[in-house]
Amino acid sequence: MTAGLRFGIFVYDDVEPVDLGGTFGTLSMARRVCPEITMFTVAKQAGPVVLTNGLTVLADHGFDDCPPMDYLLVSGGPGWPGQSVDPAVAEFLRRFAGEATVAGICTGGMIVAAAGLLDGQKATTKTNVSPGEKRPIDLLAETHPEIDAVEALVVDGGKVVTGGGVTLAIDTTLHLLARCLGEDAAQETARIMEYHIAWQANRNQRRSYDATK
Repeated sequence: MTAGLRFGIFVYDDVEPVDLGGTFGTLSMARRVCPEITMFTVAKQAGPVVLTNGLTVLADHGFDDCPPMDYLLVSGGPGWPGQSVDPAVAEFLRRFAGEATVAGICTGGMIVAAAGLLDGQKATTKTNVSPGEKRPIDLLAETHPEIDAVEALVVDGGKVVTGGGVTLAIDTTLHLLARCLGEDAAQETARIMEYHIAWQANRNQRRSYDATK
């Protein structure tokens, strides 16, 4: 695997399928622009993982045999509360935070926050919910007062990145591609995905924060 272009995607039971499609699918398209990109899925144990509403995927690796990576993408979905209180998950994220950029996708940001990786930083997560549900962005502010919770498209703190909800997994992944490959490569990926107009609209309408610039 080419150093600098290795993406690991953390999955678990009850991940929202759109989150995985937004990350893995975007990276799959990006390989047409940069074939050196590699990606894999990782779960607590390798093997079947049942996503929300029954889609089953096979995790390539477990925590114990997870290979090196440059970016660790933490998926979101209804299963995030259980992952946030699992000591093994927190330990896994902290272990790789020293060598990889950790990106919280949608409510994956809540898992990253629970591991203590966002303390003292700005961060975002999912904002829009169904009637009667609590907004994750409000939960982030209430349960983690040490974090500056903001409604945003992407918050890039350097070693830790968080993004908005659901389909904004695509935008967060494109942001990471712009970081490692340059804006032109990310724009070309968005174009061949037929997402370039939507990405630009999201960038125009939603604020982002980037501590690396």
